[in-house]
Amino acid sequence: MGRTRRDTAVDLDVRSEARRGLAMYFSFIVAFEIVICTWAIARPQSAQVAIAVLMFTPAVSSIATRLIRREGFGDVSFRPGGRRSLPWYGLALVLPILVGAVAYGIGWATGLVGFVGTVGSLTAGIGLILITAVPLTCISAAGEEIGWRGYMLTRLIDAGVPRPVLASGLIWGAWHLPMVFAGFYVAGESLLLSAALLLVSITATSVVYARMRLETGSVWPVVLAHSAWNVIIQNPFDHAASGPGATLWVGEAGILTASVLVVVAVLVSRGQWADLRRPPRTDDRDTTSRPRPTVS
Repeated sequence: MGRTRRDTAVDLDVRSEARRGLAMYFSFIVAFEIVICTWAIARPQSAQVAIAVLMFTPAVSSIATRLIRREGFGDVSFRPGGRRSLPWYGLALVLPILVGAVAYGIGWATGLVGFVGTVGSLTAGIGLILITAVPLTCISAAGEEIGWRGYMLTRLIDAGVPRPVLASGLIWGAWHLPMVFAGFYVAGESLLLSAALLLVSITATSVVYARMRLETGSVWPVVLAHSAWNVIIQNPFDHAASGPGATLWVGEAGILTASVLVVVAVLVSRGQWADLRRPPRTDDRDTTSRPRPTVS
């Protein structure tokens, strides 16, 4: 059966509303970034506090936009999802360990990066972090993901933006860059190189996170993944890496890390994607018709 004029009108209305929502959301994001980065530059001793505050601005921006535009909160979605979501929760915890083991492992094996400690201490550190730190840092991770994947990603899809997953990653990556250029975040020997590599890493990661969000219909697997990444990579793996070339090869803006993340993104993006805005009440796939995101 062909599409009716009414169907076309509804699609145009959804697209128009999504674009208006994005315009307001990005206005809040940019305003917060300007204020907080100015604060960090003016008071460098408060830079880490500023970064912590900045992490909550995507959620605050999305909440403000939803309230002002009366969009509601049903599509975030805060339901954890059913059995179909369990593999994605597993991937959320395994991803930073896998990427860290491969990227840092190559650095250590080739001598590009020095190794501090023992394999046993690294393994114990990862286990301890998983038990203690990951649940706590889910709070700050939610501060980002309620905005990025809970609002921006789905609006980019509805707005008809070409390659919305790729666009979401580039926007998310660009949001980090002011703090990089200010020297407060993943700043290596070359700020320009650090910024470029971080943009690659974040864009690749966003493909994985977008699929988690759209396959499960829930924001929680992505919150868990974001939390696990932050504390596992930035703590046990980074602390086990040493040497003058460490920041060039590993870390969130390392060549090896970025390369491994690109490979993971390609693998995860394969096949047909779902586009769930909320977890289904059963384990049946949601068959509602929406444009599937294009990542290529």
